[in-house]
Amino acid sequence: MNSSIATNFSLPDKYGSSGFLKYLNQVNSFPILSQEEEFNYSIKYSEQNDMESAKMLLQSHLRLVVKIALKFKNYGLPVVDLVSEGNLGLVQAVKKFEPRKGFRFSTYAMWWIRAFIQDYILRSWSLVKIGTTLAQKKLFFNLHKIKKKLGVDNSGNMLSEEKISKIASDLNVSNKEVIEMDSRLSQSDTSLNNLIDSDSEDCEEVGNLIASSQENQEEIIIKKQQFEQRKIVFDKAFSLLNEREKDILIKRQLTDNPSTLEELSKFYNISRERIRQIEENAINKIKKEVNLQFSHR
Repeated sequence: MNSSIATNFSLPDKYGSSGFLKYLNQVNSFPILSQEEEFNYSIKYSEQNDMESAKMLLQSHLRLVVKIALKFKNYGLPVVDLVSEGNLGLVQAVKKFEPRKGFRFSTYAMWWIRAFIQDYILRSWSLVKIGTTLAQKKLFFNLHKIKKKLGVDNSGNMLSEEKISKIASDLNVSNKEVIEMDSRLSQSDTSLNNLIDSDSEDCEEVGNLIASSQENQEEIIIKKQQFEQRKIVFDKAFSLLNEREKDILIKRQLTDNPSTLEELSKFYNISRERIRQIEENAINKIKKEVNLQFSHR
């Protein structure tokens, strides 16, 4: 971590356990930057090493860290620690961000914040508790979300055999692993009625700090940006196809009523197998170009 950046903003643990609400209030008092302001500050830091610009970027995105950290509240770890780790991810995002690539900083920072928080949770639980395979780690971070989709709350209710089997199948783990992981996570669920800073006069319940389940303006903007970025990448990859490849791919994959191999074979006067090959080759070309573009970001 760049210590010169870190010295320009305070982590929540510097406020002490009784001052976390004060930290939240300060975070919410920092102004949200416009896209132009965000770009200008990013350029000043990345190209001129301007520490004041880095500080402005950090402060304006601290509320994003809190929002992401609260999504990991069910792992039995103090919210203040999750926020602190997320802030370290935010610092890393400021260091690594390249504004001239055309993306919003908030979109880029989300991934660093989430990565640092997840890494902290993994270290805290230890590999002995959660398992060592990629599938087990995926189960660890997705079980609560999947249970919610299946209509099962996290109040200790046992999963039915049918739902256990579905989760196991979706995440490529055994039924036993699902049962064991559910038991571990259920033991560490934090009540939304638990108090933050119980020794403080202005203590508040955790549940009161959780944002509405409805998308806010920031989430809507981020999703729109991600959609637009993916569309740009796809359009560039699609442009590399020849006219016949484009036509076949559109008629086979991108219309409400896709053409059959037989219909296209008659139209182009070639075999159905050749149509299938052209379609498959076109898809592979697009995948290769998309992967190439994202690997350079």
